[in-house]
Amino acid sequence: MEVFGFDFGTTNSLISQVIGGQTVVFDQGDEPYPSVVCYEGDSVICGSEAKKRLATHEIGVIGNVVRSPKMLLDREHVHVDGVPRRPRDMVADVVKHVVRATEEDRRYKLDRGIGRAVVTIPVDMDGRQRRELREAFHQAGLTIEQFVHEPMAALYGYLRTKEDPENEIRRLEGQYLLVFDWGGGTLDLTLCQVQKGMLVQIRNDGTHGLGGDVMDEAIRREVEKRAVEAAGLGSDEADINPDASLRLLTRAEEAKIKLSSREQEPIYIPAYFRNDVKDPDIDILLTRSELEEIIGQKIRQGVKRAKTLIESADLTTSDISLCLATGGIVNMPAVKSGLYEMFGATRVEISERGFSIISEGAAWIAHDRARLRLAKNIEVHVARNAYFPVIGAGYEMPTAGDVSEAERLTLYCTDPRDGVGKISLLSPIRHGRQVQPNDSRQPLASLNIKVEPSMQQLFERIMLDLEVDDDLILHASAKSAIKGDNDYRPIHELEFGLDIMQGITGHSMNEPQKQSRGAEKTAKKPKGRSSQSEQPVGSVLLRPNVARYEDISLVPGEALIRKEMTKPGGHFNRIEELSPIQREERAWYAACSYCGRRAGDPKCRCLSGR
Repeated sequence: MEVFGFDFGTTNSLISQVIGGQTVVFDQGDEPYPSVVCYEGDSVICGSEAKKRLATHEIGVIGNVVRSPKMLLDREHVHVDGVPRRPRDMVADVVKHVVRATEEDRRYKLDRGIGRAVVTIPVDMDGRQRRELREAFHQAGLTIEQFVHEPMAALYGYLRTKEDPENEIRRLEGQYLLVFDWGGGTLDLTLCQVQKGMLVQIRNDGTHGLGGDVMDEAIRREVEKRAVEAAGLGSDEADINPDASLRLLTRAEEAKIKLSSREQEPIYIPAYFRNDVKDPDIDILLTRSELEEIIGQKIRQGVKRAKTLIESADLTTSDISLCLATGGIVNMPAVKSGLYEMFGATRVEISERGFSIISEGAAWIAHDRARLRLAKNIEVHVARNAYFPVIGAGYEMPTAGDVSEAERLTLYCTDPRDGVGKISLLSPIRHGRQVQPNDSRQPLASLNIKVEPSMQQLFERIMLDLEVDDDLILHASAKSAIKGDNDYRPIHELEFGLDIMQGITGHSMNEPQKQSRGAEKTAKKPKGRSSQSEQPVGSVLLRPNVARYEDISLVPGEALIRKEMTKPGGHFNRIEELSPIQREERAWYAACSYCGRRAGDPKCRCLSGR
């Protein structure tokens, strides 16, 4: 089935597809579909018709209208005109509307319906919201093939349409790129670096307080203030027609856009006031300089956020090789001049496809089957203050309906005296696989497992399993072998990269990153003194399971299965050949020959066959 690109945005939504090497944007007359839904009795009204019912451009619930339900996915229910509704259902209503309108548009003549899509998401959308968004799309009849962050989609769309995209990616290797996406709902900033053909996010920032809609409201208030003064009314005396107020907000948005290419724009709203005044109409000529005076502070704040983001990564603006500016606001002369002043005109790329580039990028990702990869190692903190990467950076993320093969690690409790084995999962601040022991780490989750306190050091084992699902959630579970206790933590805040070279050329510059279940067999013993008594109580150790020479005494007791070797030179492993520790390991860990359960398993009630 064909896979489309779906930009389900804060303010607007859009679907695109790559056909014949070119992107086709399924818009509605050069305009995207507003992400708005209205509930009137049993009727569900979406898109432009729902937007017409808004008297304000605030995000959230306004009466019976919900603007950008995507931003509410972290809630179980919200009340819309007194009726509790699930945000997931509201998102599904908007998605259904956009898909239905696209499929029914006679301009496009789609041979098949829209059933699968690469869906873009904000950089700050966590795993719970991703899971809710997937379910909402499922309710609307769509399968999310893969999530991708909106700035990544924009950059991919930009690079993919270059004359020689492969050469461009190689040219940008190791360099820093900034995506400056300023649209109607939000200002989103992402600092990226190209690492071995993979686009990796370094820093992210975003705010709803500087979106284009906030500017529209500021323009509306200023125009209304001037009109009230011209009519000789006090600020508390004006009786404003609600419908006229909505029309003024719409005209303010149009004026903001048109003043990007002209010096002045008239704003005329008939019968704005219901007061008995000489001229109830608004008839004002707004100039570009007046516009910039009204919203100039917000523009300066937005441009300054880009500099602050860069400095947070210990970089300067001179380290940025490319600033890709997208969204409708970046076409304003004041914004352009601010970016040019910061980076220089040669390093700023103002996208001509501001409202569609994210959707187009998602369509190219779907077409090229470019895959998300883990940007940072997932490590376990083991004894002697060492870190072992269980899942390495570059690990390929699963797509629709898939779950990564579980990575299993066997750990040993170094000191069980307090009866608890403590497992800490961390991720380095540094991206990529080349991480140093003294690099800073950030905690992801902690698992606490009850262990048998009477056991000797390094005897009880803890099995740690990690797997990632298609909602990009890491599931961590652990179980103690003798005590039989278990713990589980979902980890939602992972960071990703997009393998752009693999998508464009079909060949990744990264080495294969999928680890096998036997990855722990290559683990090296952490450096440090070997005194077990110095280990913290409850800490865990990754015991090495490789040796430089053949020595049967190094093999765990339960692994020495009584078996007649049939090949020449084979021998019989007799129980009496085992060391004391191997005998004890066999007694505790080898499966019962009668019931097949481990010795410490409470369900095992027989004592035979051990």
